[in-house]
Amino acid sequence: MYKYISKTWREIWRNPEYRQIYQEKRIKWRREKSIQRIKKPSRLDRARALGYKAKPGYVVIRVRVSKGGLRKIPPTMGRRQKRTGVSKIKRQLSLQTIAENRAHKKYKNLEILGSYYVGEDGRYKWFEVIMVDPTIVKEKS
Repeated sequence: MYKYISKTWREIWRNPEYRQIYQEKRIKWRREKSIQRIKKPSRLDRARALGYKAKPGYVVIRVRVSKGGLRKIPPTMGRRQKRTGVSKIKRQLSLQTIAENRAHKKYKNLEILGSYYVGEDGRYKWFEVIMVDPTIVKEKS
C-alpha cells in the first residue's frame, strides 16, 4: 500500500489537477503558524518509514522555514571585502535540520524520530517532523 502512496506523491508534481489542490494547501499553510502541530502526517509512507505509528505519544509537527536569506548587508565605510564578512558566507545547517531544531526547541520533552519534505513555494519550505514522547512510549511497550 505504501508503494502506491509514494507513487501518488510523485505524481502530484506532474498532474495539473493534483498540483492545483496542493497549491491551495500551501496557501493555507502560509497563514498558519511557523511551527504547527497537526493530527496526521501528509505523507504517510515517509512517516511510517521514519517510525511513526498512530498511537498516543507520537506527534507530527509541520515546520515552515524561510528560503534564502544568506545575503549580508555590507558596511558602507572603507573596509576591504575580505574583512567585511560578506563574501564566502555558507549555511552550516540544511533547512531540514533547522526545521528539526526549531521543533525540538518548542517541544523540549519530545524526541525527534526524523523529518521529511512536504512542499515549498517561492518564500518558504515546509517539513514535517515526527516526534515521540519517550515517557508514554516506554510505558506502553
